[in-house]
Amino acid sequence: METLTIGDAFISAMWTTVIASMPVLLISMCVGLIMGIFQTATSIQEQTLAFIPKILAIIISFLLFGPWMFRMVSGLAIKLFTDMYKYVG
Repeated sequence: METLTIGDAFISAMWTTVIASMPVLLISMCVGLIMGIFQTATSIQEQTLAFIPKILAIIISFLLFGPWMFRMVSGLAIKLFTDMYKYVG
């Protein structure tokens, strides 16, 4: 019988979190970089100018990648609950 530790579950949860959040973080980072270059090129230093495009990009990325993210997280939850007996001992 394979024994798993809480550390294995924690590492699996952390990797799932990193991989599931990566598309939204990358899209918001790219939009922020583009808006920063635009603000520098036009000398517009308005803080709210970058806020609206980033929020829209995050909402769109959640709509696009949300089902995939949900499948990853729910798959981890199902795996953790089905393997619960391995963690208890």
